This record gives sequence, C-alpha cells and structure tokens, in this order.
Amino acid sequence: MSCRYNAPCASHGFLPLLILAFLILVGAFFPHLSLSETTPDRRPSVPLPFVNGERLSYDVTWLGMRAGIATMAVQESQGEGGRPELTFGMRARSSPTVTKFYPVDNRGVSTVDLDSFLPRHMAFARREGKRFNDFDYTFRHKEGLVTAIKDGKTDELSIPADAQDAMSCLYYVRKVLPFVPGASLTMTVHHDKKNYKMDVRVEALETLEGVWGKRQTARVVVIMPFQGIFLNEGNIRVWFTTDDHRVPVRMKAKVVVGSIVAELTEGYGSATHP
Repeated sequence: MSCRYNAPCASHGFLPLLILAFLILVGAFFPHLSLSETTPDRRPSVPLPFVNGERLSYDVTWLGMRAGIATMAVQESQGEGGRPELTFGMRARSSPTVTKFYPVDNRGVSTVDLDSFLPRHMAFARREGKRFNDFDYTFRHKEGLVTAIKDGKTDELSIPADAQDAMSCLYYVRKVLPFVPGASLTMTVHHDKKNYKMDVRVEALETLEGVWGKRQTARVVVIMPFQGIFLNEGNIRVWFTTDDHRVPVRMKAKVVVGSIVAELTEGYGSATHP
C-alpha cells in the first residue's frame, strides 16, 4: 500500500505490500530462496491460497488519520502459448484530505507463470506529489536476464534464475512460507534495476479481531532492503490469517513519527459484506 505525506514521514513512500512485500508485500513479499527445512516444496500441484477474482481493500492510517486507500486483486488468464498465468493488480490512492497537499495515485500490474510462479512482466506507475516514475520489467528467467525500463531508459540486466518482482513477492510469501514461529526464507527481488536480498521471518502467532472477524494470524516481519513499492528500508510487519486463505489482514511499519497501518476492510470474512 502506498501513501506519502507532507509531514515528518514525507520522505518515505507507503505503497501496497504483495507485498510483503508485503509485504510484504510484501512481496512483494519475492525468490532466489534459502528456505528453512519446514518450507513446503514448490510443485504447482500445491493449492494456492488466493483465487481468481480475489480483491482485497485496505484503509491506510497514520496517527489516527485516514491517509489512503489500497487495493490488491488477482486474475487468472492465459499467456503466450496458452500457458496459465496469474495477474496481480494493485492501486494505492491518497485520501481526499491528504490529496490536498500530497496527491498519491500509484498503480501496478504483475503477471506470473502459474506453474513456476515466476514473474513474466511487471509495470508500475508511481504518482506521488510531483514525483512521476514509470517502471516496466520483462523477465527472461531461462536467460538470466530482465529488460528493465525506467522513465523510457532501457537496460538489459542480469537476474538470479528465481528472482521475483516487488509485487509477486508478497504472493510468493503467502504461498510458501510455513506459518510456524521461527520459519523463515530469504529471496531475491529485482526492483528499480537492482537485485536485492529480502529476509522474511514468522515472529509469532496472534489472535486479531477486525471487521473481517476474529482470526488466528501469523505475525511476519519483512526486512526491507530497498525503497519504492514498499515503505522504506527497515522492518515491515504483516499479519496473515493461518487458515487456507492466508490473507494479509494488517500491515504496519514505523516511520519517523508514529506508525503507518494498513487494515483490511473488504474482501475477506465479515469484511466481504460490509
């Protein structure tokens, strides 16, 4: 999710996590993987926790103020040669109050191969205040290359064979990370023409309650090594439900003053019927 403000946290962009990143998002969270022994295999036969048509909406708050709205969506389709693929879409907008002094409208789309769960293409348009950037990545994993375009400038860059993008990583974490305290993974994420290592770890299991109901969740910390789709360099925490859907219901990151929190409002549990 993303929101940037003209305030003590103005230098830090808060964008949707898939993030983790998520976050997260993502990414999200995102794999040249070194997984713990408890990590399940990567066979495509493993059921996915997210389904065609899933759409999650979040309210983003800072110091009790509603600062933005973010959405993440999943769509199945067919790619080149009829190969099955998933498209992850995200949009993050500032609230009317924040828009008056710092408008934000960030949009991104990531397409991954359903069998390998590796990204094929990602496009991201960043619109934050007076900052405008356009990113486009075409991944060629068999060649170990990505065609990266930023603001019209094209480069051919090397990537690890299993590199994720800054949106697909969140869904990858959601797919494979065992929600057992102490479970962890390390992955490579290609973002802004660089390859970054990102560490993800399950800290604890917690019961949370929101408009989506009362659920057991896994609190996952993401050590973010880059700025952009995610908040900033530092730690982001994401709470995933431990049921079959493994939904990120809350995301939180500390900034210079206070914390930014993204809370699920629609798309899961009671939040599906507001």
